[in-house]
Amino acid sequence: MNYTNIIEKENSIILENVKDFNIKQILECGQCFRWERMTDTDYIIVAYRRVIEVIQEGSTVTILNTNMKDFNEIWKQYFDLEVNYGEIKEELSKDELLRKSVEFGYGIRILNQDPFEMLISFIISARNSIPSIMKTIKKISERWGDKIEYKGNIYYAFPTPEQLKEATLEEIKETGASFRSKYIVDTIGKVNAAIEAKNNETLNEELQQFDLEYIKSLPTDECHKALQNFMGVGAKVADCIMLFSMAKKSAFPVDVWIKRAMIHFYLAPDVSLNKIRVFGRDKFGELSGMAQQYLFYYARENNIKVE
Repeated sequence: MNYTNIIEKENSIILENVKDFNIKQILECGQCFRWERMTDTDYIIVAYRRVIEVIQEGSTVTILNTNMKDFNEIWKQYFDLEVNYGEIKEELSKDELLRKSVEFGYGIRILNQDPFEMLISFIISARNSIPSIMKTIKKISERWGDKIEYKGNIYYAFPTPEQLKEATLEEIKETGASFRSKYIVDTIGKVNAAIEAKNNETLNEELQQFDLEYIKSLPTDECHKALQNFMGVGAKVADCIMLFSMAKKSAFPVDVWIKRAMIHFYLAPDVSLNKIRVFGRDKFGELSGMAQQYLFYYARENNIKVE
């Protein structure tokens, strides 16, 4: 266990002596878009149709607006608290070059998020900046998601596939999704078709390829291939969805920061993105996703440039 004690108190959960956990690093390493920073140690998070506030004081982490039931059913898994990150870091630190990134992002944990939300979010992420991605996701949530109140403020849950079913191309464009809007509309249609067929027990082979539960159950390489059946999902976006919502920790998403980090630490400047992906997975194996997060956070926070 990654903490020594847990206390339930007045609509909150307090975790004591938490190891390998830094809320700023967890939320600001590019894996999550539904957060608001109050201070460097106090964040509001919208996830799984709930709003929580996470306050970290040293090794004490307080989760506000929750209870023991939700902690056991949602947040323990969400924050990956049953995985020993000490062992992961020890293993990855055997690589002298990676050790610096591991030490820098010592408190990163992989969040286990909702697959549909990640599918839409990372389609939006293509050739986009994090502030713009967050803005579009917020607008989609405000327009179609359920309203949630916390401390007198209104937040919105990310909409379900059913809630987005009637969204038109024009309406999605109005959220700032730009050229990605047609991919989003097509994806919403395919996910809903799979859900309806499943509910009616008429799920055939063609529709099964758009059933997110089925895709999640596939081995890593098959999962990666299946996700690319959705419009707007290429290799990098598929890797992100797999890593952040489908428990595939050997995924190795390659973006501009990872490319810079891999060239900075390991490779020649002219290596293709796909070769970097293959090199990363071969080098780090089942822990590739963790290595990717440490490298991404280190490269971006230190603004690594490639000469």
